[in-house]
Parts: sequence; C-alpha cells; structure tokens
Amino acid sequence: MPKLLVVDDELSVRELLEVMLTSEGYDVECAEDGTEAIRMLGKKGYDLIISDIRMGAVGGLAVLREAKKRWPETVVIIISAFATTETAVEAMNEGAYDYIPKPFDVDELKQTITNALERKTLEREKEILNAKLKETYHFGNIVGNSPVMIRIYNTIRQVADTRTNLLITGESGTGKELIARAIHENSTRKDKPFTVIHCGAIPETLMEGELFGHRKGAFTGAIDHKKGLFEASDGGSVFLDEIAELSPAIQVKILRVVQEKAFKPVGETRDVEVDVRIISATNKNLEDEVISGGFREDLFYRLNVIHIEVPPLRERMEDLPALAQHFLEKYAKEMGKSIHKLSSYALDMLTQYDFPGNARELENMIERSVAMATTNIILPESLALSTHKRVEKKALKHELLEFDIPPTGIDLDSVLADAERAYLSKALEMSGGIKQKAAKLLGITFRSVRYRLEKLGLE
Repeated sequence: MPKLLVVDDELSVRELLEVMLTSEGYDVECAEDGTEAIRMLGKKGYDLIISDIRMGAVGGLAVLREAKKRWPETVVIIISAFATTETAVEAMNEGAYDYIPKPFDVDELKQTITNALERKTLEREKEILNAKLKETYHFGNIVGNSPVMIRIYNTIRQVADTRTNLLITGESGTGKELIARAIHENSTRKDKPFTVIHCGAIPETLMEGELFGHRKGAFTGAIDHKKGLFEASDGGSVFLDEIAELSPAIQVKILRVVQEKAFKPVGETRDVEVDVRIISATNKNLEDEVISGGFREDLFYRLNVIHIEVPPLRERMEDLPALAQHFLEKYAKEMGKSIHKLSSYALDMLTQYDFPGNARELENMIERSVAMATTNIILPESLALSTHKRVEKKALKHELLEFDIPPTGIDLDSVLADAERAYLSKALEMSGGIKQKAAKLLGITFRSVRYRLEKLGLE
C-alpha cells in the first residue's frame, strides 16, 4: 500500500484529500504545515507527497527540498492557489513531479498520483534491470552482454568453486586468459597464486625445470635449489596457455600432476605434492591433435572435464560497442586524454570489420586511435582498418566503371567525392528522399548516410 503525505495549512483541503486518497487504497498521513512535514520526514519516508506551496514560514519548496534530501526516491506533487510560471519552474527544477493549481480537479489529481507512482515503480525496475545488465556487461575484466557471453558467465559461476579442471578453446585474441582469471578470482583459491604458463614460449629444453623445478647439482649450472611454477602455485590455479604446444615428454609429466597431484623436480628422488587447479587453453582443435598423435588422449580427457568455447568477436558483434567503449575509457585514462566516445560513423565502420585478431585486435586499434586522436571523440579517420578484411554483408554485383586517367593526372579525392555525391543523390531520388531507404539501396547504415551527406554538404 503506497504511503502518502498530505501537507496543507487548510484543514478542509487536508480532510478532502485524506478521505479521497484513503478510499483509493492509499495509506495517508497529514501535516498541517511545512514545519510538521519536515519533522515527519525526519522519522520516515513516503512514496508520494502532496504539498501546498504557501504555508507561512516553511513552505512547500522547503518540504520538497527536505524530501529529496532525505528520501530521493519520494515523488512530490506541488499544489497552490497562487500558481505562477516562476514558482512552477522553480518547483520542477527542485525535483517536483508536477505542479497543480487550486482549485484542482479531483479526477485529474487522482490520475496524476497514479501516473507518478507508476513512473516511480518503472524507474525502480529500470534501476534493478540496469544493475543486472551491468553485472553481465562486466564479469571481472570480461566485457559483453551477448547471449553467448552470458552463458559463459553462468558457467564460470557454476564451476568456479569446484576442483574440476577446465579446457578453454577459441581463436587467438578472444580472451581465454581473462576467462581463466575470472574462474580463479571467483573461487576459494582467489587469495592464492594464479600462474600463467605460455607453453609455446618456453624452449623444450627448459620446460621441465621451469614447470617442476630442480635440485642443487641436478645438472651443470644448477648451483641451488629452484622451485618450479607448479610448486610455487600450490593452493592456487595454473593456466596452461596453448597447451597443444607441449612436447610428448612434458605431457606425460603434466598427466601425473593431474592424476596424482605430485611430481618429481629434476634431480629429486622424492615426490613433491601440490594442490593446484589446472585450467588449459588452446586455439587448436585438441581432438584433431589427439587423432593425429600430437596430443595424448588420456591427458585430453583429464583436462577437458569442463569445456568453455569462446566465440570469435565476429560472431558476437553485439558486444562490439561495449568492448570499444571499455577500451576507449581504459586508454583515455592511461594517456590522460579527455576522449568520451566513438562517433556513430566510426562505430559503423568497426561493425563492418571481421576482426581476425578478435578482441585483442580491437583493443590495439582503439589504443592507437586514442593515441592519435586530436578531438574528444574518435572519428573514422583515426581507425586503421584493412579493407580486405571487411565483413561481406551482402553479395552485391557492381558494374565495372569505365574510366581513364589523363597524362596530367587527376585529383582522386575530388573524383571519389563526386562519385559518392552522385550515388547518394541518385539513391535519395529513387527513395523519394527517405534516408533509411537510400541507406538500404547503397548497402550502408542510416547513420552512414547522414554522415556522408553532412560531409559532402548535401544536408
């Protein structure tokens, strides 16, 4: 039952509103002036306040300010027999929902109250929804709200606190390490080490010593004991990136760690026991590697208990605007630049690119754009896109244009601008001046049409 407070120094008005609103199902309290209303607001809040504006020393504006100060979500409706444009504007600027002159129409006031409370409910629901969206928009340092990313977030939540090993697959640059970190940071191991091992970056001759350590005198140059990465990660998580690059000999030793939670450092005769969770990643198809003999089948099944497939960016382009904005804010802050967003046309250009390097390529592109930008917005010319990597949205057939270049040469920019102007004019003529239809005829977006028209001075 919504709680309402009626504030008016006229007893007849208070009694009228109390009877009327109580019959409508509201929980109504009254205050005979602004001073009493402020005292009541100091004790509790109300869903909605109806207050006269002129009430002696403490008027309705003071009640409005106090309500917004103590209870920001409270809706306030101001009523007055002395309504003027100035007081109405002042009340609205202070946060009043509406300003109604006396004598008021009862039905109109009822509808205003209903509308105000509905809007309050909608705003509250919107806040809750935005909080949920923000939760899925960012999961640790992972950005994306597409259905496939939400499924990945849910998987992370489900498996984070288990001891189960995971295999994360996906193209280079899709963010496999970010997902591994999110799993670790949402687990009970989060206060223990998270060790990243790039399997393809360590020479095979050094791999065993790096992973398992060695004892003093184990080989020439081993002048002291060295703790390996697995032992240093005890209690935490080990992320084996590009695990398909491991040699068969190291695969055997990793298998023993997975099965027995133990290993022998180089030159040691006794086992070292460790409690580590292994998260692996690869951009290859490990099943194919198993079939070809490049990867042990028993190790594959031990590591692939839970499988997370990270899609390439081109398959979740709905995440691109959020990712681009995330990287923009990151590098603008790092470089101390006041850059707030990408222009709509720059964003259109990005959405037409297939990003073979995935999110990592987008990040590098935005970093460069921020570094090169001279305005507070990223413009298309700041982006470096390879034209041969554009996404083919449609299979369009174009007529081969006949042209010739005179010996004196041409002004290519002028020629291309003339051609662009001609195509835009023709498309607008065919579409009856409707830009959305013209955009479809030209195979570009509505925002792109607007940008080009403004650039060429046609709008």
